[in-house]
Amino acid sequence: MQPWTMLARVATAEGALELRQRGPGEMLIVIDGRVLMTSKERRSEEALATLACTPLAKATAPRVLIGGLGMAYTLRAALTALPASARVTVAELTPEVEAWCRGPLAPLTDNAIGDRRVRVVIGDVARVIATAKPASYDAIILDLYEGPHAATQRPDDPFYSPAALARSRAALAHGGALTVWSEEADDAFARRFGKAGFAVTTHRLGSSRTHVVYSGVVVPRA
Repeated sequence: MQPWTMLARVATAEGALELRQRGPGEMLIVIDGRVLMTSKERRSEEALATLACTPLAKATAPRVLIGGLGMAYTLRAALTALPASARVTVAELTPEVEAWCRGPLAPLTDNAIGDRRVRVVIGDVARVIATAKPASYDAIILDLYEGPHAATQRPDDPFYSPAALARSRAALAHGGALTVWSEEADDAFARRFGKAGFAVTTHRLGSSRTHVVYSGVVVPRA
C-alpha cells in the first residue's frame, strides 16, 4: 500500500495538526496522531450540512454559520443545498486550515471556499455565536472535533452546555436549525438539546466509525 506523505504540519492546543496525502487525491487530516477526517469518509459531514440547509433551498437570502472548516466537505454540501442568494460564514480556529482548503484540498470540493457566498472568519465559533445579534442565522452547523461526549458535560462547556445551547437558540431565527456532528452517540447531550428549546432528531450514519448527527429545530416557547 502506498505510504502517506505529510504535506503540512501546524501546532495547535490539541496537538500537532497534519495534512497528509496518499496517491493523487486521497487526503487525511490528523491531530495529535489521531485521524480527524479523511477524504474517503465524509458521509456524516455532508449529512450534517444537508439536514440544516435543504429546508432553506427556497428561502430568500438565508444566513448560515458553520463552525469548523475541515476539508470543506460540510461547506460544499451546504452550498449545494442553498440558493444563490445565501450567505455562509465559516468560523475556523486555525488559519492554516483555511490555507489548505484554498490550496491542496481545493480540488476535493471544487474550491468550495472560493464560492462568492462564503466568508471565512478565523476565530472561535462559540464567540461568533455569543456575540451574534438575536435571530442572526437560519442555520448553525457545528462540525467540531469529537463533538459532544462525556468530557463536555460540564455546565460551562462553550458548545454543548445548556447555556451554550441557549446562546445558539438566541442566534437562530424562528424555525431555524442547529445541527451538531458527534463522533459517537451522547444521550445526555440529546436530552439537553431538547430541553434547550429544540425539536431534536438523531441520525446515525452507519459509517465504519459510529458518527451521529443531531438536528434541532427551534420551537416556540410556551
